[in-house]
Amino acid sequence: MPDADASVEVQFEPLLAPWLDVVVHIEQRAYAHPWSHTNFVDALHSGYQAQMLVANGTVLGYFVAMKGVDEVHLLNITVAPEHQGQGWAKLMLEAVCLWARGQGADWLWLEARVSNVRAVQVYERHGFRRVGQRKQYYPADGGQREDAVVMSLKL
Repeated sequence: MPDADASVEVQFEPLLAPWLDVVVHIEQRAYAHPWSHTNFVDALHSGYQAQMLVANGTVLGYFVAMKGVDEVHLLNITVAPEHQGQGWAKLMLEAVCLWARGQGADWLWLEARVSNVRAVQVYERHGFRRVGQRKQYYPADGGQREDAVVMSLKL
């Protein structure tokens, strides 16, 4: 990892099938209840917007977004654990917003685990507002379920 004074050249690249093992490995390290390989394959086959943020051949993070009528739903946004806290989530959110605007979307929607306070704070700093809660939306430990905070951003 470069020191704080070094500039890092990053770029977005399409998340394509050859990268799925790398992305799934990041997903498994980032979450207690990660997306499966099949979840990513289904997203790609559905034509969802899926991009990776890459620096020097290393995947820093990725996002998957689904276009709807006048809106985009952010399905997954993940920064590799070793690259968290460096501003990459903010950069990816900006990229999602730019893409969504280019698709004619008026709103960007997402869900976050109620327990994922850090992510909710990142979204709120980016301008997202809490608009509701989905009961028992996410799987949790011990066969339990966890609520999701529903958030939206006017584009």
